[in-house]
Amino acid sequence: MSENAWDALVVGAGAGGLCAAARLSHRGYRTLVAERLDRVGGRASTAELDGFTINTGAVVIELGGITEQTFEEVGAKFEVRPADPPILYRINGRDVDIATGGWGLLISQLTRHGAQLLGGSARAEGELPDRELSTADWVRRYTKNDAVQGIFRNMCGSIFAVGSEELPARVFLTYFARKAAFKKFGFCPEGTIGIWKALAEVVERNGGEVRLGSEVRRLHVEGDRITGARISHDGEISDITCAFAVSDIGPSATMDLVGPEHFPSDYVGSVLQRDLPCAMISVNFASREPLIDAPGLLSFARTRRLCYVANFTATCPEMAPEGWHLYVGAGVPKPSVGTFDAEAETALVLQDLREEIPGFERARILSIAVTRDDWPPQRAVAGYDLPHDTPIANLWNVGDAVKEYANGGITACMETAKIVVDEIADSGIGRSGT
Repeated sequence: MSENAWDALVVGAGAGGLCAAARLSHRGYRTLVAERLDRVGGRASTAELDGFTINTGAVVIELGGITEQTFEEVGAKFEVRPADPPILYRINGRDVDIATGGWGLLISQLTRHGAQLLGGSARAEGELPDRELSTADWVRRYTKNDAVQGIFRNMCGSIFAVGSEELPARVFLTYFARKAAFKKFGFCPEGTIGIWKALAEVVERNGGEVRLGSEVRRLHVEGDRITGARISHDGEISDITCAFAVSDIGPSATMDLVGPEHFPSDYVGSVLQRDLPCAMISVNFASREPLIDAPGLLSFARTRRLCYVANFTATCPEMAPEGWHLYVGAGVPKPSVGTFDAEAETALVLQDLREEIPGFERARILSIAVTRDDWPPQRAVAGYDLPHDTPIANLWNVGDAVKEYANGGITACMETAKIVVDEIADSGIGRSGT
């Protein structure tokens, strides 16, 4: 086989792309992954900064679900250390596990109604909230307590990377009823990139290749099928052939690679209409003294923008130089979809950190990242996702713009990758271009 002839081309080495590539190569497809950056992971990667391991996107990794199952199926190393409890909420000065006790009862009571409706037991009086009704408005129907409203607001930010004003209540209720809200998760001691390196190793072990610093400039089309791609690497341009392609760069960018003229007008309109990336502000900081006791995430009931603080070195001390404690504080701006004042919104996140985290003023701020627009925490607000298949028979999308309803994050990317690879295997597309 030529290095320019492949069964599968995967565009982008993010969570969805690498999961799809690992599954494809495990099934025997000769797979090429083209990634324009110099490292794997995409928006969920990791960088080194003065000896600190800084996650550039996704922070936590789910345990016991589709993510861990994927690694078991393809034979990849899965080194994730659990945080127990995974998340605490700071309410009136106390750090509380809202999955249990009185708060757990309150949360379940507020969401039980929606769960019953999803199960089909509702009457007209208590219909499931319309798609257009936001989670914030739904919560306000049941309580005026600002702490409870704050908990739900920061749940939306932590799970879906979007504000409760923009997240449909139907999505939130579906997640609680069907997706199990209080999941177990942990951290990778190499940073999140550690699990992506393990998937890349699977691809290469199975005869595939992960080309870093390689940007796909064009997807070639003949008739109604993708036949190959033009790729730029180190200033050189090469053409490859493939039997099919899977894209992890989002439907809008994928459509641009093919050319909108190759798609029906209704599909083009749908892609443009649903191109709704959200935004997040992350503050990476470190201290010589421990600043929080929560071993995983600490979230809040009363903050302006701050959703959570992740405590990495409680479980993975090697992520920081000896004697240092490493954290990230993440907040969702207002609005979390569309235009906002990045400087003002960042100032509010920092103000929350100063007020909620004693000792933050003495901490060392390592970096502040505003992820938005073409590089967002989620490419589509949950509930407004596009389908993973396309009008081109051998082209699929994976990732967080085509996730299943009421899902988000790495888990959603893993889920879409499995669905797509199963569809490819069932489609009859042959290996080695046959």
